[in-house]
Amino acid sequence: MEKKDIKVLYIDDELDNLTSFRATFRRSFNIITAESPEEAMEILETESVHVILSDQRMPKKTGIEFFEDIQTIYPDPIRILITGYTDINAVIDAINLGQVYKYLTKPWNEEDVKIFVEKAYEVYRLRKDNADLTNELIDVNRKLEFIARQSLLS
Repeated sequence: MEKKDIKVLYIDDELDNLTSFRATFRRSFNIITAESPEEAMEILETESVHVILSDQRMPKKTGIEFFEDIQTIYPDPIRILITGYTDINAVIDAINLGQVYKYLTKPWNEEDVKIFVEKAYEVYRLRKDNADLTNELIDVNRKLEFIARQSLLS
């Protein structure tokens, strides 16, 4: 898969940040933006994304709360938290509650974001490949058990 095929959802309540993010990374990744966690949830209902970046401080819901909300419904996308504040408790909560892969500070460094998104996608692919291989192994084991039972009966 080319980097351009990596679907990235970026959530931020500041329209300027969304515009800047899209302009900066549109040539590198497939960028989808949302102005709120609610809008992001609607997007996730129809779009399959690989990596989600969310601002921490937004009205109504924090990035951590959003990640915590989607954890069981949409467990596959890799989550990255972005914030302009260096609050160690937010970092700890992000890791423990929202299962955040990385934590970035604003203003973000373009190269860091690119690297983190690419690495996050690698984790996404490895998890998907592992799940596929596990399912394949389970299927092969079922078939072997069936063959073993058939040979015992004959």
